[in-house]
Amino acid sequence: MKTFDPQAMYSEWMSQLVNQDKWQEWMKPAATMNPMPAADMLKDLGAQIDPATMTRLQTEYMQEFGKLWQDFAVSKIPDLKDRRFSAPDWHNHAMHSYSAASYLLNARFLMAMAESVQAPIKTKQKIGFAVQQMIDAMSPANFLVTNPEAQSKLIESKGESLAKGITQMLADMQKGRISQTDESAFEVGKNVATSAGTVVYENHLFQLIQYQPTTKTVHQRPLLMVPPCINKFYILDLQPENSVVRYAVDQGHTVFLVSWANPDESMAEVSWNDYIEDGAIQAIKVAQKISKQDKINAFGFCVGGTIISTALSVLAARGEHPASSLTLLTTLLDFTQTGVLDVFVDEMQVKMREQTIGRRGILPGKDLASTFSSLRANDLVWNYVQSNYLKGEAPPPFDLLYWNADSTNLPGPMFCWYLRNTYLENKLKQPGALTVAGSKVDLGKIDAPCFVYGSREDHIVPWQAAFASTALLNPRHKDRNRFVLGASGHIAGVVNPPAKKKRSYWTNEQAGLDAESWFAGATEHPGSWWPEWSAFLSEHGGKMVKVPATPGNAEFPAIEAAPGRYVKVRAV
Repeated sequence: MKTFDPQAMYSEWMSQLVNQDKWQEWMKPAATMNPMPAADMLKDLGAQIDPATMTRLQTEYMQEFGKLWQDFAVSKIPDLKDRRFSAPDWHNHAMHSYSAASYLLNARFLMAMAESVQAPIKTKQKIGFAVQQMIDAMSPANFLVTNPEAQSKLIESKGESLAKGITQMLADMQKGRISQTDESAFEVGKNVATSAGTVVYENHLFQLIQYQPTTKTVHQRPLLMVPPCINKFYILDLQPENSVVRYAVDQGHTVFLVSWANPDESMAEVSWNDYIEDGAIQAIKVAQKISKQDKINAFGFCVGGTIISTALSVLAARGEHPASSLTLLTTLLDFTQTGVLDVFVDEMQVKMREQTIGRRGILPGKDLASTFSSLRANDLVWNYVQSNYLKGEAPPPFDLLYWNADSTNLPGPMFCWYLRNTYLENKLKQPGALTVAGSKVDLGKIDAPCFVYGSREDHIVPWQAAFASTALLNPRHKDRNRFVLGASGHIAGVVNPPAKKKRSYWTNEQAGLDAESWFAGATEHPGSWWPEWSAFLSEHGGKMVKVPATPGNAEFPAIEAAPGRYVKVRAV
């Protein structure tokens, strides 16, 4: 039997570190994107690392590695603070602890090297993102041979965990995605998207739902919600206890909501103009006619906020001002800071999309889903590789993750226009730079008080980017803009009902500040920000009136019960 010689292993590692040729060879697979040698990759990208910095990093690494090895030689268990290695199995054996500790050391060094790259900011972002993806993938927790938790499970179950894991992996391969929840536990309209309502209008782009009141009187001005067209609307109506829709209805608002169609080949030529004219503007007009109100409270979430803001700007150019107020949740209007998504958008990538689907075509929902999962690979990819496949555990039911898996396609022309004119060229914030639906876009002409919300840990819409909307809206009357910052991320920060008494939020009544100054003077409050929003809506909702006898009207009669047909169409 071959014996394990720790001294020989240590000598081999150290010889590679002190020998520059071997050091460079060792670094090749650890700093790649495609993969290619690090030097070639940096040269191709016009980037480099200062030799003195590289030498310092190398020296620091050797010192830390030497200390780690000394601890291993005397069976001293390293302190593993990473939650991936928190289970007792990682701490009960020196070899497993050493494996995790050396991985974490290598990860720290590689990220330090990525952060030391001398390159334009976007290039540096891409290098950092690629290195982080590689680091996440190479964790010893992701492989059966180096995961002691999975090995223990395999022994305890007499092989059943591995058999289950393989079965689940094959099933996911058939689906083309990793299962993050027990999808059989949910059904749209049965235990998610259950708020009572009626579809009162539909066209090829969307269905409009009017929700049933739960109060004896309602505000005369209705609330029109425009959710993102990426994923389904029911992130705003998951279950009664965490439904934004239900909360708004319970506060005495007549709620209309856009349920976007899930595009197929029949929508392969649909443009951004269509989403504005036949989508948001048409929804506004229907809500006005049914409610018999000239003014409505407009609401947009994420891309839905970009759509409704563009629509209101187009209407302003036509001399129409239908919004009594505007609510924007985690929305980008100024695309200067787009967070980690910036690594996916450059001239080359946008041109490639334009050439393939820019005039006609469909962007598959699975492409978008995999992109968003890669932004948090440890949580949304490798976590499930470990539990579902290596340990053979079935994921538990979770409504938010069920929604996350219910992806939607996008029309190619609409998607390409959006990428180029917002993420790439950032024209939406420039008055008159864009013509949409035949009108020049100027967000500053939207005449409505605005409630702008950002999430502090949002990796899709950084809160400072959400805050930037306050500089574009009501430019001559900044005091009409109210910004609220919530804890947590893009989704969990938004879906934070008051009854849960979770998290916190920040407010600052002073207007005209930059983001950092605003936060420096902000006051933190425990719990949900929803009551702050409710008070804002009530202020602009008009007087209380009788509840409508029936949904819709003679021109827009009931079509079917909520949540309607469109939301049940699955992306292929």
